[in-house]
Amino acid sequence: MRVLPRTRPVPASVAAPPRRQFNWTPYLFILPYLIFFVAFRFGPSIAGLGIAFTNWSAIGTPEWIGWRNFEVFGRDPRFQAALENTIVFTAITVPLLIVLGLAFATFLDQKRRGRDIGRVAVFVPYVVMSTVVGVLWTWLLDKDFGLVNVYLGREIPWLVSQDVALYGIILATVWWNVGYNMVLFLAGLQDIPAELYEAARIDGANAWSQFTRVTLPLLAPTTFLVLLLTIINSFQVFDLVFVMTAGGPGTSTLTLVQYVYTVGFQTRNFGYASAVAVVLFIILIGLALIQTRLYRRGYSGVEA
Repeated sequence: MRVLPRTRPVPASVAAPPRRQFNWTPYLFILPYLIFFVAFRFGPSIAGLGIAFTNWSAIGTPEWIGWRNFEVFGRDPRFQAALENTIVFTAITVPLLIVLGLAFATFLDQKRRGRDIGRVAVFVPYVVMSTVVGVLWTWLLDKDFGLVNVYLGREIPWLVSQDVALYGIILATVWWNVGYNMVLFLAGLQDIPAELYEAARIDGANAWSQFTRVTLPLLAPTTFLVLLLTIINSFQVFDLVFVMTAGGPGTSTLTLVQYVYTVGFQTRNFGYASAVAVVLFIILIGLALIQTRLYRRGYSGVEA
């Protein structure tokens, strides 16, 4: 009979490592923000979704009316005007902010005298409060003594004409937000290795070829982020509209968020205002999903 060799028993500490205890410390650090987020962001959003299906004036018990608030959109000319103005505002503002932000970032990324001062000068408007920006541009765009008309040599009724009032809001918005996009593009440009530009110059590529064949392809992730944030912010424009025109004259500068404020806090129809907010949320989610899908297909070549 074959005798098996005798083996030592494996110590329990070696056979089964000690169980790792759960560390609650990181969650305690983020707990104050989570409480704030749930109480003032997530909670009100869920409540607003429920209010959209009711008839409620902030007093008394909400009356459940189902989809009736959403069925009114097709017969509400003010909602249609607000949606149209928001789309036009976004269609003009987003390309301007993308192109100008990239142009400033490209120019101020080069080593030249006064580069830091230029960066500060472009970014400073973004840190100014929106109400201050609105009051400032109300003065600048004044028909009679505004500096814009003084330099143009014309009396353009920027904020009092239904034909051009929205363009005045667009001008103020671009001046206010272009510095933020510039900073994002600067961060993306500084992540591109300098060796790639050196190799392109050795191959005989000029400045335009370097920009189109090196900078733009490698800047695609940053461009996607900037485009997404700019579209979202443009659809949510409110501060400058509220301060400069309050949605007027008529409905020429009325936007979706301004309409939500008007319906909710002036006519006290919180059910219908919440329904408009839900529609705005659905639009933003749809645009974000479409943009993400197009980016994945174009950048990686793989269909999402």
